[in-house]
Amino acid sequence: MNGGAEASVNHRRRHQAASANGVKIANGAMAKPSSTLCYDASFMKWTVADAVHVATHHWMPCLFALGLLFFMAVEYTLLMVPPSSPPFDLGFIATRSLHALLESSPNLNTLFAGLNTVFVGMQTSYILWTWLIEGRPRATISALFMFTCRGILGYSTQLPLPQGFLGSGVDFPVGNVSFFLFFSGHVAGSVIASLDMRRMQRWELAWTFDVLNVLQAVRLLGTRGHYTIDLAVGVGAGILFDSLAGKYEDSKRNAALSTTHRAQFDCVNNVDIAKKINK
Repeated sequence: MNGGAEASVNHRRRHQAASANGVKIANGAMAKPSSTLCYDASFMKWTVADAVHVATHHWMPCLFALGLLFFMAVEYTLLMVPPSSPPFDLGFIATRSLHALLESSPNLNTLFAGLNTVFVGMQTSYILWTWLIEGRPRATISALFMFTCRGILGYSTQLPLPQGFLGSGVDFPVGNVSFFLFFSGHVAGSVIASLDMRRMQRWELAWTFDVLNVLQAVRLLGTRGHYTIDLAVGVGAGILFDSLAGKYEDSKRNAALSTTHRAQFDCVNNVDIAKKINK
């Protein structure tokens, strides 16, 4: 009896000591107190050598961190554009001389517009070629995703036409028709085509499209056909929807393989069952 009582006392003492060091959770285990979790936090183990390693081997995230701090300071001290004023666009400021040149030379503006329309035709022809001739639908699927999303966003927020817009009857879409400003389908389509060219290791053609895309962006800013944000988001949209189209293809391919394996498994089982019945 004395031994049993002593064991009970010792068990109670151990339980009290454990309770003092942690919190009991549902399955009976003891969770670490918050003070212990703080000491176990990853940043508590950082050293100067770790900081030097991050700065030298991961300089790009460090640069982005500085960019975050810089633009936080800019954003919170910036005088906002009043509703009565046109939007501020840094790209328009950078292309003021080009805008003045095209405004004073309508024939030159028409020439550039026609060349840009030819480039749009090149994008479209390549994307359709990869599907109809080469049997690779990824670029076409990407373009369908992109233009559908562009239509939704462009209609949802209809930006005002920039002041000083220089239209042309030969610019795409041909005929001086209305168009969505956000985001640039010209730029996004070129990015989609360029990414496909890189997948197929058509490096010279891809670089040619990239250079033409840059010239196209400068021309669109010079004619006030797009805001800078339209062009920047166009680049991101091309990359995003190309990636989504790839994931779509992968999901369909995996589903087809799964169905094939299941059919093969069922066929083998049916053969085994038939053999057993015949026996």
